[in-house]
Amino acid sequence: MNSNKKWAFQLIITLGIVSLLGDIIYEGARGVSGQYLQILGVNAATVGFVVGLGELLGYLFRLASGFLADKTKSYWLFTIVGYGLLISIPLISLTGIWQIVAVLIILERVSKGIRTPARDTIASHASKQIGSGYAFGIAEFIDQIGAVLGPLIFTYVLVRASSGQNIIAAYQQGYGFTWLPYVLLLGMLWFAYTRFKNSEELETASQQKGDDRKELPKVFFLYALFVFISTLGFVSFALVGFHLKKHNILNDAYIPLLYALTMGAVDAIFGLVAGKIYDKLNKRSGNQKSGLVLLLAIPVSAALIPIFIFSDKLVYVIIGTVLFGFGMGLQEVIMKAAVADMTPLAKRSTAYGVFNLSLGLAFFVGGTLAGFLYDFSMKILIIFLTAEELMAIPVYYWMKKTMEDKK
Repeated sequence: MNSNKKWAFQLIITLGIVSLLGDIIYEGARGVSGQYLQILGVNAATVGFVVGLGELLGYLFRLASGFLADKTKSYWLFTIVGYGLLISIPLISLTGIWQIVAVLIILERVSKGIRTPARDTIASHASKQIGSGYAFGIAEFIDQIGAVLGPLIFTYVLVRASSGQNIIAAYQQGYGFTWLPYVLLLGMLWFAYTRFKNSEELETASQQKGDDRKELPKVFFLYALFVFISTLGFVSFALVGFHLKKHNILNDAYIPLLYALTMGAVDAIFGLVAGKIYDKLNKRSGNQKSGLVLLLAIPVSAALIPIFIFSDKLVYVIIGTVLFGFGMGLQEVIMKAAVADMTPLAKRSTAYGVFNLSLGLAFFVGGTLAGFLYDFSMKILIIFLTAEELMAIPVYYWMKKTMEDKK
């Protein structure tokens, strides 16, 4: 392994640990946000709106921060500020007023919006040395360890809560445990900055002729359309948690455990495997677009999720959450790797901003619609989500044909 590859690998591992600590903080919160808001007196439509608005604002910030990060080349500044604002989650431990909780949940999504394009751009610098799929697969695998540990904190707290304990106080105790990983996160983030602040040198060292383009390719915007449609019908786990709580399908303490197992056992492992397959497909054909065929699995699997996950039988809900983790693994690895391979270095952070805006608009519209349809008719909700996902398949082939026509 040459020095550049070794440095790139170290960067991916370090960013993975930073993300791990971040995930302990916010994935634990996301695993209980739906049922916690319900306990505070919120209905399904409001949960859907709060979650959807948070995603929308978060992804709008991604577009702005991605553009500004490219303009200023201050990738680490946006990364550090974004992670710093994760203090919003520990602060939830100090309040039981649902409006304040909702604002803090939304602020957490904004913080992710500020840091994500810049952080993914830094990771993409390293990916050019070790393979885009493998790089994002490793980062996702480490990241998901945090996605498991975060929800387990709430499982531990809620299992130990006595029958006479105020349930709101129990949830606040769970949020209080996130202060420690937040402090560790700040320390790890500072180490990462001091060690890898010139990460763009990794990509310029491997830059090939023709990679110095200054504009985003047209096919990238078709890709953004595919991302939007395939995400619009993707179920939010906040609504799943609301469903499990409302119908008493699973005890409060085990809802975050189910989320943790889904993200750890399915998302992390499959994401790493899918990343390796993606790189092998690209290497075998000598074409960085060949691995994109894996994107088709996202709408196909997502179309099946609502059929199972909104059942009143636990076994079907578990099947649905496995499919949920499968889809999340593909989104977090293959979708991100595709952006790195499809766009030039000069516009990479902007591309991640556009990509994430597509995700955000989809989460907002889809999450809000899903919340209203859940209150109105479960059957219509399932039909809508399933049919909508299948609409992404022809868009994929449109994108594929456009890429082939440009050869």
